[in-house]
Amino acid sequence: MADDTTPTESTPVDATPLANQLLIALPSLQDTNFSRSVALVCQHDEDGAMGIVVNQASEYTLGEVLGQMGVDGGDKRMRAQLVLAGGPVHPERGFVLHDGGMRWDSTLQIAETLFLTTSRDILEAMARGDGPDQSIVALGCAGWGAGQLEQELADNDWLTAPADAELLFSLPLDQRWEAAAGRIGVDFAHLADYAGHA
Repeated sequence: MADDTTPTESTPVDATPLANQLLIALPSLQDTNFSRSVALVCQHDEDGAMGIVVNQASEYTLGEVLGQMGVDGGDKRMRAQLVLAGGPVHPERGFVLHDGGMRWDSTLQIAETLFLTTSRDILEAMARGDGPDQSIVALGCAGWGAGQLEQELADNDWLTAPADAELLFSLPLDQRWEAAAGRIGVDFAHLADYAGHA
C-alpha cells in the first residue's frame, strides 16, 4: 500500500522538500555570513529557498525591538530575550519562529507544529502575554536562488538534519551548531582534527 506522504510525479510545484530541515555549516564553509551557523529551512521550491539562522545572536533584545516598534508590555524575562541575527537578507524585518498555530496575519506553516510569522500582531500578542508557548525572534533571513542551495549541498558546504523543538527553542545558542551535527552522529572536533592532518 502506498504511503500518502510519499512524493509522486504529481507533487505540487510549491512542495518544500527541505522545509523543517536544519542546515549545519561545515567548518570549511567560507561565507562569513554563515560560519558555524545552523539555519532552519522554512521554504524550499524550484525558485529557491528561505531560512532563518537559529544560532547567532543579534545586538538587540526583544524589549529593544518592541520599544522601536512602539509595542509596550511584556515581562522582564521576555523583554530580555535575545533577538537572533536570522541572516543577511532583509535585516530590518522581523521573523518569529513559533509553535501555536496559524492565528496571526502572515504565517507560513513549516511543519505540523512549527510556524513562521512576519506580522506585527504576534509580537503584540507576546507583549500581552498571549503569544505562542515557544518562540524565537530573528531579524533578517537567509535566501538562496533557484538551484543555489542544491549546489551548496552538492559542494559539501552544509549537512542536513531534522529540526526539533529542543534545539530551536531550548538549547543555548552556543551549543546549537555542535548539537545539530551530533543529531546525525557528526563530531566537528573530530572532523576538524581529521582535516588538519589531511
